[in-house]
Amino acid sequence: MKHLPNKIRDLLEMIRFSHTIFALPFALLAALIAWNTPAADGSMFAFRLQDLVGILACMVAARSAAMAFNRLVDRHLDAKNPRTRNRHLPSGALTVPAVAWFTIISCLAFVLGTLLFLPNRLPLLLSLPVLGVLLMYSYTKRFTWLSHAWLGFALMLAPVATWIAVRGGAVTVDLTDMMPAFVLGFSVLFWVTGFDIIYACQDYEFDRQAKLKSLPAAVGVTAALRVAAVCHFVMIALLVSLPTVSQRFGLETGLGGIYLAGIAVVALLLVYEHLLVRPSDLTRVNIAFFNVNAAVSFGLLVVGAIDVFV
Repeated sequence: MKHLPNKIRDLLEMIRFSHTIFALPFALLAALIAWNTPAADGSMFAFRLQDLVGILACMVAARSAAMAFNRLVDRHLDAKNPRTRNRHLPSGALTVPAVAWFTIISCLAFVLGTLLFLPNRLPLLLSLPVLGVLLMYSYTKRFTWLSHAWLGFALMLAPVATWIAVRGGAVTVDLTDMMPAFVLGFSVLFWVTGFDIIYACQDYEFDRQAKLKSLPAAVGVTAALRVAAVCHFVMIALLVSLPTVSQRFGLETGLGGIYLAGIAVVALLLVYEHLLVRPSDLTRVNIAFFNVNAAVSFGLLVVGAIDVFV
């Protein structure tokens, strides 16, 4: 038992717990917009503390399950890759049974967390399909270079699922009511796809040798970075369109000038991210990956919240 704190620390380091900041702010932004956007008939959606707790619990549990499962599935590849051979499973800091149990417990915590949204049963009914999407990502790079887009789709579920959880119990969930969530979700898809492509450039040589499917391995680092830039351009376009598209479907999100000013800052941050990484110099990928993207997601939450409540 005296080693338990160290094991907990190792588990949190293994799943990169601090990286939860990537998707969580988008889920919380979706929740803020959902609570403050009247339905087409003018009805409002009441804030419930248990919904907020449910969002936090499900986001942490789902990401923990996905990351732990990924480390399990990739442990043999990680042991061969010079960049990852010191991770917790290849190095022996954690055992396979310990990580397997952590994955199972995280999956159960995610499913149980959806009970907080009752009487809205949609989150519970969709919990297993969502877990399936999250866990399947770990296998995608074995058969498709679209693995980056799969990860983007998995994180896209954060704002979409949050919208369903917050509004699904009050109205029938339909495409019209979910339009803000879809626009926000697709912006997450392109954002994550772009930065995962950048991150994968580090493993260009290893992926080719191991015959793994990644965009850099398929088309080269230079072309892959161009695709990542296009993805981030599409992300910005989607975020800019969010208030207008929502209005066309009769939904007033409350997002305006402050939000759009925040998007301009986000665009500059993404330009900076791409300036940090060059085909001939990938030494600053981790700075681009964590520091810039953490600022992007948290910054969007802040400006979105200010604009909604001001």
